[in-house]
Amino acid sequence: MSISEQDLAHLERCVALAAQAVDQGDEPFGSILVSARGEVLLEDHNHVGEGDGTRHPELEIAQWAGAHTEPAERASMTVYTSGEHCAMCAAAHAWAGLGRIVFASSTAQLTGWLAELGVAPSPVAPLPISEVAPGLVAEGPVPGLDEQVRALHARFHAPRG
Repeated sequence: MSISEQDLAHLERCVALAAQAVDQGDEPFGSILVSARGEVLLEDHNHVGEGDGTRHPELEIAQWAGAHTEPAERASMTVYTSGEHCAMCAAAHAWAGLGRIVFASSTAQLTGWLAELGVAPSPVAPLPISEVAPGLVAEGPVPGLDEQVRALHARFHAPRG
């Protein structure tokens, strides 16, 4: 795994977006789409709290890229995200023809954290990107940032009193 300083800066922004999602009452996930030139094209955070469980930022990015960019350009882009893509988002990423994925925390970490917090399992199998779309280049988790993401999940799922 080769995570650059630029990768770290983009991942830190993803964690900030995940914190923004929690502040707005949503699950802590944030993602950005970056061109081969290093330009941030789109950033988003989770919107599942609005009632649609498919409103993941990674899916929004794949759909936006498919509608607004050419296939060769998409293949050179990088998606940065606070949490490894779920099966739905990994499939969308692959079908859209997007390039590299860099994530702060992994699916395995997330499922462990949520179990520790007593959160019911997801209705979708917790598969790593490599099992859903084996041709994708995916790198992560990133030590230090993964713990920040864990803290956001703990904050979001804390008992409300």
